[in-house]
Parts: sequence; structure tokens; C-alpha cells
Amino acid sequence: MAMAMDHLAAVLVALALATLLLRLVLGWRRGGGACEPRLPPGSRGLPLVGETLEFFTASPTLELLPFFKRRLERYGPIFRTSLVGDDLVVSLDPEFSARVLQQEERAFQIWYPSSFMRVFGADNVITALGPLHRHIRALMLRLFGPESLRLALLRDVQRRARAELRSWLAQPDVEVRTATSMMIFGVTAKKLISHDDAASQGSLWKCFDACTRGLLSFPLCVPGTAFYQCMQGRKKVMKMLKQQLGERRNAAEREAVDFFDVVIDEMDRPGSEMSESIALDLLFLMLFASHETTSIGLTAILKFLTDNPKALQELAEEHESIQRRRADPDSEVTWEEYKSMEFTSHVIHEALRLANIAPVVFRKAKQDVQINGYTIPQGSKIMICPSAAHMNPKVYEDPSVFNPWRWKGTPEPVGGSKDFMAFGGCVRLCVGADFAKLQMSIFLHCLLTKYRWKVISGGTMVFYPGLRFPDGFHIHLLPKD
Repeated sequence: MAMAMDHLAAVLVALALATLLLRLVLGWRRGGGACEPRLPPGSRGLPLVGETLEFFTASPTLELLPFFKRRLERYGPIFRTSLVGDDLVVSLDPEFSARVLQQEERAFQIWYPSSFMRVFGADNVITALGPLHRHIRALMLRLFGPESLRLALLRDVQRRARAELRSWLAQPDVEVRTATSMMIFGVTAKKLISHDDAASQGSLWKCFDACTRGLLSFPLCVPGTAFYQCMQGRKKVMKMLKQQLGERRNAAEREAVDFFDVVIDEMDRPGSEMSESIALDLLFLMLFASHETTSIGLTAILKFLTDNPKALQELAEEHESIQRRRADPDSEVTWEEYKSMEFTSHVIHEALRLANIAPVVFRKAKQDVQINGYTIPQGSKIMICPSAAHMNPKVYEDPSVFNPWRWKGTPEPVGGSKDFMAFGGCVRLCVGADFAKLQMSIFLHCLLTKYRWKVISGGTMVFYPGLRFPDGFHIHLLPKD
């Protein structure tokens, strides 16, 4: 009898455990019970990994990523998923995405996954809120604002571009993304921290290149993975920045020569919120952001121009016309000449629309949000997909086709818009957006007025989910006939 009772008890326990497990599985798949608000549709995928593996699957097409496209067809433009341990509400709806960006600090606030924060640091400007964010942004505009662009950076960028292109002539094979990344990094590192990376064989750039390769990779931090190399690169950079910060602050006499000094002066200001960790994370982020997206954009431009001789010809004619109007053809580009590069601006915006250099943007709901009959609960993490706006056939005819003429007669998307989010938008519009466009324009001017190129190999564009050139884009530079 006792044995029978024990057996019955064991069966009941087993049934209870099975029922509990079933409820957990069903709860995982549904995301909640019947009493909860009506959430957007979707799936959390597998426990722990969610739908991460599919999200990081490479896509060799300029169209909307298959991960997004399949869910758009199944669930509509707003759906739920789970990536890298975070439950997310994904927006492919340009109207709702614009609303999220416009209502930051009211209905929404900045948020990024823990893997991003590990790379950029817990005290970086990305997550700064309210007055602190606005103050740090004002400090950054001292370097990247209109006056600095016109009075200093225009000249510096042009001189570096000319020197870089001359060096390419001596090389039988130039990988465009790597070469332009090192070129741009040289300019920004000099302005930010007075660092001459060429003198150190590009050692600092190599650390940031490792960060770039690992940022949007699967965040598995074990030796041999891209994310591990990324974190090792950050560690080396932060060690160097911290050492330089100590040396600068302890110097008997110090003159303000770069942005590092601006940051130190801010740290020493009475009542300042600029701590050492905030300062170091700020410098790291600015060094990272100021070169990588621009080099990817430039590489994409050269690839698109190579495949579109008509666009290349019209762009070359614009720059040759500017050169012909000068008394001295070899004189430097003036601010007025730069602002007159209309077709250049069209080419840049079209390339950035297709390249989607910022593949995703994150926010968090500060309150319950109603959208399309669904409730997005307070605390929900939201992932915005700019490519959904950039590939919208209702706005862009044949959206996957490179067509810079589509921008003629349309206002330049200053400050971003719901249809163009290459540089973010609203209060989080990229501080370096104008600097990036200036660098691309001046590089193209120096290239097209003196040189031509032949493609050697590579040029395949893959989204993973950010744009990459897995085989590089290798060219041979030649003097113009």
C-alpha cells in the first residue's frame, strides 16, 4: 500500500512538473497571459538565444533584410522578437519610428543592449539624459560644429585626402574601406587627442577596427570570436586614454590644443558632472564614431559609382566645373565651393540610404504606448529599423536601385526625417553628420579631379545586419588622362 501511494505521489509530482513546464513554454511563446494588454504579435523564438541566429544571418541584397521582411509579411510592421537575451518590440513603421524619436525624453528614452554598452562604456554620451546630454553635445559641437568645419576641418580634411590619394598611386592594390578608414581616423585622432596614428603604424586604428568588426557580431566574449577581439581593442584604447588623461592633468603647464583639453577643462570646472569615466567613454565614442561609418559610406559610394557610369560622369563634371572656375586649379576648396556641390550631396544621400550605415536604433518606452490597436507596455525595449523607411516603395520608386537623381528638387534632409534616418534624428541626431558629409564630399572632389580607378576584386556588399564588404573592395588608382 505504501509503495502504491509512493508511486501515485511520484506520478502526481511528474504531472505537476510537466504541467508547469508546459505553462512556461506556452508563456514563453505567447509572452503573457490573457489578462495582459494586447501586445504586438511575434515570437520569442528559442529559450535564451531567441531569434538571434537568424538576425545575424548575412544577406547579399540591398533590400530589407530577410529577417525583417519575413516578419513584416507575417505580423505587420510592428512585432515582437527576442535578440541576444532581450525581448524587443521592432518597428518597421516609419510613422511610429519617427514618433519614437520625436518623443524622446517624454514617452521614450534612450536604451541600448548590454553588448553595446560593454563596447562603448556605461558612462558614454549615448545614454546620457536631459541636461547632461545637451551639455556634452554642446561640447562636441565645438569640434564638429559649422564654425569648426568652415575654419579648420575643411582645410585639414582636404590636405589629408590629397596626401592619401597620392600614396595610393604607388600601390598596386588599395582596399578602399581600410584605406579610407585609416585616412579619416588620422584626421579625427589628431583633432581629438593630438595622436599621429601614422607614426605608430596605425596601432590605435587597429584597436578601433577590431571594435568595429565585433560591435554587431554575436556577443560571445571568448577568445577567437569577433566580440572578444572587440573588447580587447576597447581595453587597449581605454588604457592609453587613461594614461594620457593623467599625464595631461598633472602637467605643470598645459595649453588647449585639442578636444582632450576641452574635456579636461570641463572636468576641472566647479560643479561639473564630467567624471573621469564619462570623459574617457566620450573620447572613445568620438574616436569610434567619427571615422567608421564615413569610410563604409565612401566605399559604398565608390562601388555604386563604379556600377553606374552615368552617375560617375555627372559627378566628375560637377567637380571639374568647380576646378575650372578657379584662378589656380590646384588651390584648396573654399567653403562656398563645398556648399555648391549639389549632385555630390544627392550621391551621398542616395548611397547612405542604400548602405544603411546605422542598421538599427534602440529606445525604451517610459509609459504604456498605444499603436495600431496594440499596447507597448512601459519598460518595453524598442528596436527601430531605418532601412524599412529607406526601402519604402511608397516614398522611393524602385527603392533598391541606386538613383541619385531622385533627390533633385527635394529639400536636403537636414536633421533627419521619417523617410531618411541615416544619421538618426531629433535630439539624438548624429553630432558628426555634417562632418561626415564634408569628408565624403572633399574626398570625392580630390579623387575625381585628378584620378580614375580600376576595380581589381571584391565589391560584394553584405548586410550582417550592418553593411560589410567581406572580400573588401580592391582598386588600382591611376592618374586622370
